[in-house]
Amino acid sequence: MEMQFADYTYHTQKEIFDQPLIWKRVYESLKFEEAKIKDFLNPILELKNLRIILTGAGSSAFIGESVQGIIQESTQLCTEAKATTDLITHPQNHFLRNIPTLLVSFARSGNSPESVETVNLADKYCDTVFYLNITCNKDGELANFANDNPEKSYNIILPEETHDKSLAMTSSFTSMLLTSILLLNSKQLESWKSSLEDLCKHTQELLNQSGKLEEIIAKDFKRVVFLGSGPMLGIARECHLKLQELTDGQLICKHDSFLGFRHGPKAVADENTLIVYLLSNHNHVLKYEKDLIEDVDKDPRKIQAICYGNGEEPISDNLALHLSSEQLSTNPFYLVSAALIGQLMGFFAALKYNLNPDNPSRTGAISRVVQGVNIYRES
Repeated sequence: MEMQFADYTYHTQKEIFDQPLIWKRVYESLKFEEAKIKDFLNPILELKNLRIILTGAGSSAFIGESVQGIIQESTQLCTEAKATTDLITHPQNHFLRNIPTLLVSFARSGNSPESVETVNLADKYCDTVFYLNITCNKDGELANFANDNPEKSYNIILPEETHDKSLAMTSSFTSMLLTSILLLNSKQLESWKSSLEDLCKHTQELLNQSGKLEEIIAKDFKRVVFLGSGPMLGIARECHLKLQELTDGQLICKHDSFLGFRHGPKAVADENTLIVYLLSNHNHVLKYEKDLIEDVDKDPRKIQAICYGNGEEPISDNLALHLSSEQLSTNPFYLVSAALIGQLMGFFAALKYNLNPDNPSRTGAISRVVQGVNIYRES
């Protein structure tokens, strides 16, 4: 049966709530192209001393931060996440001439000035470099670069549904994140099918409970802090951005790791703060996270919290909401669904502040494709 997409008032709403269906289409499109992708990638991943750089700007950079450790563990290759916004200003600090490099670029539109300049600089600063572009726009400048350099470049163009029409990246973020986990390893896509089905089922359950998040975001919080460990730290950063940009900066947000939060940043938490705990699905890591939660619970100001967990009983005394799923306790895609916490909170907060979620920036300070970036080349 053909999957059906729902109709919603806002593009942002549709792009958030249709994600389980979108991910299934992403998977099918990758299955169709799997042989060609593996033919390109496998010889590169076998190169001695290969270095993988994951890059993008804004939310696209946070994809790399989220999957860096997962890809390094899977490939046993040095893998680093570096934003294009850092690479274009200081290429000499990041590229290594004599080390073969696979540059994996994430881009919704592929038209950000930094995206194309980064691949140009990699070509200049690396003797041996290959390009894997994961993008949602077949007509973007980044996709055209790969088309012009087929011997060392490959484009993975995701289905049109992933190319968000709204300002905030939602389905594009999770779809590129999912794609990177699916492809940058030695497994066949078929082996991921049951995990993907569990992800989609769990995410639909989460979306069905979205009214609970709407009730919480309606309260008068002044600050929201997202905490995550390891791969979840990148998701915490993305959630921070999503809520802040969808409220046009009216709701101040922060992100940190559970352990890092103790070292100064904890000072921002008060009775007007909501903390969102994005829990790990590794029991060893969870011990550290529980310690921090217990410490925050001792604060006499009763700081409110949301826990996104993996099936455990609520572990905070001050929970406004506990969202969990036993089926994701060992699922490698656990962090993909966690990104929806920030997306849903951002969407509901935009409505609360009487903003248009599709274009919340009333002054035009931020835009769907970044504006005003000039590229300067050294003489």
